[in-house]
Amino acid sequence: MSTDRTRPAGRRDQNGPRSTPGGPRSAPNGPRSASNGPRSAPNGPHPVPPQRSRRPHPHRPLRPHQWFAERLLAVLSGQRPVHWMLGHTIGEAYDQLAELAPSTPLRATHGSRPVLRHCRGAQPATGVVEAFASIAAGDRVRAMAFRLEQGADQRWRCAAVELGGERLTAGAPGPR
Repeated sequence: MSTDRTRPAGRRDQNGPRSTPGGPRSAPNGPRSASNGPRSAPNGPHPVPPQRSRRPHPHRPLRPHQWFAERLLAVLSGQRPVHWMLGHTIGEAYDQLAELAPSTPLRATHGSRPVLRHCRGAQPATGVVEAFASIAAGDRVRAMAFRLEQGADQRWRCAAVELGGERLTAGAPGPR
């Protein structure tokens, strides 16, 4: 390979790598300005967007029912401890989760980690959201329904959880 095709050490243009063996390093997530704006694709003027989170809509924060669905999935699949939901549940919901979490009813199947496929919510009254979600793990899909209530402090808390049409109550076995 000829040397005129290789990048010279210390080159600082916007089309090359962020750092070079002899050049300064720039912060990958630092603030952008006119001098370090969006990078252009090598074969055209189209800017390459920065990496985004895996949320369905990167410019909108998760809605309360989506946020709770992710948290409930993490606890019921064994990815997070049940105390992760302290302060995010009211009534018997925390006790139900504490009893059910050890059995991990939404655990991985055939090596596939469970993922939230869909989550929808409805607001039947002010300060109440009833939501449902479908959760996939391998070739298995499970349904989860839950109720959120908004307290006087404007925070949402989980008040009830159901899986596969069976109410998750303390002392009752989970669905199989």
